[in-house]
Amino acid sequence: MSLIRALQPSLISPQIRLISSTCVLNKNQSGRYKVTPKKDRPLTYEQSNPPHQIGHRKAWNSWNVANLKKEKPGVHQREPQMITEDFFIRKFMTATFHGIVCSEVIIKRQFNLIRVAFIMSRQLPPRKMYFLIGYTEELLSYWLQCPVTLEINTVADKRDVIYKYI
Repeated sequence: MSLIRALQPSLISPQIRLISSTCVLNKNQSGRYKVTPKKDRPLTYEQSNPPHQIGHRKAWNSWNVANLKKEKPGVHQREPQMITEDFFIRKFMTATFHGIVCSEVIIKRQFNLIRVAFIMSRQLPPRKMYFLIGYTEELLSYWLQCPVTLEINTVADKRDVIYKYI
């Protein structure tokens, strides 16, 4: 019981109530991948660029017109829906093309058209790949109520898209 009374703020002496601070660590670690001791973590080109280079090297991948200011009131109501749609599209693409997506899924919106771009490995036969492309475009167009096109590049192996190891 005496311990609880000792911890109450009214009983703490004024000499103990001092502001303490630690030294500032100037680490810009957000958005960066941690270097492994063996330097065996593979990174693609998009992943290897630090966050402060997004406007210079990754500008085409980072444009999002939903965040632009509109002059009319009530126009921003679609932004949360677009964010959830983008999240759904990315999850649907990685699940449909399971294990063969080699890069980030890039979503580009132009007026009423949604273009989805990514790189995949050539593990599937062409007939199955074309079926999955048509299946994906049809389902996403039906669910999102707008035309969806896929822009897919293929590589022979997943290791072909590795830019560097950290």
